[in-house]
Amino acid sequence: MDDNDDNTVLMPGTPASTSTKSIRLSYFQGDGQQQRTMAFSRAFTVGREESCDVSLQDNTISREHVRIYLEGTQWQFEDLKSTNGTYIDNQLILSGPVESRTVLQLGVDGPYILLEPPAPVQPPKEQPSDAVAEVARRYFEADGEAEAGEHTMLVRRAFKQAKKKHTQRYVAVISFVVVLLISSLSVVFYQRDQLAELKELTLSVFYDMKALEIQMAKIETNIDRNTELSLDANYPESRQLRVQLAEMELRYDTFLQKLGVFEKNMSEEERLILKMARVFGECEVDMPADFVAEVRRYIKKWQSTARLKKSIVRALDKGYPAIVKAAMLEYHLPPQFFYLALQESSFKAKTVGPPTRFGLAKGMWQFIPATARRYGLQTGPLLELPRYDPRDERFHFESATRAAARYLRDIYATEAQASGLLVVASYNLGENRVKELILQLPENPRERNFWALLKKYKIPKETYDYVFYIFSAAVIGENPGLFGFEFNNPLDLS
Repeated sequence: MDDNDDNTVLMPGTPASTSTKSIRLSYFQGDGQQQRTMAFSRAFTVGREESCDVSLQDNTISREHVRIYLEGTQWQFEDLKSTNGTYIDNQLILSGPVESRTVLQLGVDGPYILLEPPAPVQPPKEQPSDAVAEVARRYFEADGEAEAGEHTMLVRRAFKQAKKKHTQRYVAVISFVVVLLISSLSVVFYQRDQLAELKELTLSVFYDMKALEIQMAKIETNIDRNTELSLDANYPESRQLRVQLAEMELRYDTFLQKLGVFEKNMSEEERLILKMARVFGECEVDMPADFVAEVRRYIKKWQSTARLKKSIVRALDKGYPAIVKAAMLEYHLPPQFFYLALQESSFKAKTVGPPTRFGLAKGMWQFIPATARRYGLQTGPLLELPRYDPRDERFHFESATRAAARYLRDIYATEAQASGLLVVASYNLGENRVKELILQLPENPRERNFWALLKKYKIPKETYDYVFYIFSAAVIGENPGLFGFEFNNPLDLS
């Protein structure tokens, strides 16, 4: 590093020769080549915006990436919720003290900045009186009457000094213990604050991912409705958004690991429940405290009946899992929506639902007539009769499955705001009542999701049971043997 004063830029009013509080900052490229050195005596920000005190033009840096400030006599740094994070020795750090020659990396592959705070001023050491100290060592147990000679007075003085030092030592030990306790509590509070900041950052990344998914789903819905458009030709940024989403997912997984969400002592059952929450587009960090226990309750309901096993065996015999998986993946939806059809019809090909004011729901996906026609399915001449009709495309599993995937994708991108469990709730026969509640939530993924719906409203029992039966069946399906079922994961088609 070049320490030449010509490279040093001082803030106004901070002479280089007299400032005892100024901190030096050196900026390095990824290849280690130094670019510039500056000094600051007050708080300053580093980022990509020109309004930052230190503006670095690098795409890995956020507009306002990190803030360095003086707290008392200690310089501190704080990550400003940057997209790519701030690292020390490859470890994500949200905030902390600036020690001697602290190197911060802005983003995993971003540039480095070197921070050099001023050296602490060492207080002068006290020089004890050698003569008094020597007498204290020889006569510290001496005592006498009021009348004493000069030599005795000197001994007494020495004794008092020894006694005073003994008291000081005792006070020092007590003080040290108190300081140690305070320091320990400070560490606890600091770690708690760090975890709170990391959790908030994790939530921000997750719901940014959801917002990006909504954007991509709307693009793809537009393509789907206009056959003259080509996704690659007209929306090349869609593939870039998919790449960006994959990078955000990796960052989110890293934050989950640091938060210890999947602890080593966690049961495999709870691990699967958390995994399935993520699959259905809900945040593991933000779930209600009693959600895991509630899912376990519905798992026990499945264990008390043969319906799940019979439905899965029926679907496997007909090859339905492969058809559902292919359709859902084509529309970037989780294949676990397979269990929605299971709940609707138990995979019975000729299923006809009860009469409703919207008409008869038919087929394994239980489409009502209007929704079926909206998604390209022809209804048959027996439309108003509660009978199987081979001319009704709702009974054609492949066609109905593709229509269901498109319908689910549209709900996902609009009222459900990328919440898979809200999609399930909306698909239920009581969807109009549920939709009224959903649409009362703010239109953004962080405030409109299944967790938010449960916290704010009491949803109809029919819909509540519907969602939890589907979700718990999906959990069982990931590892049936763990829950005592004698069939393989129907969606594991490798």
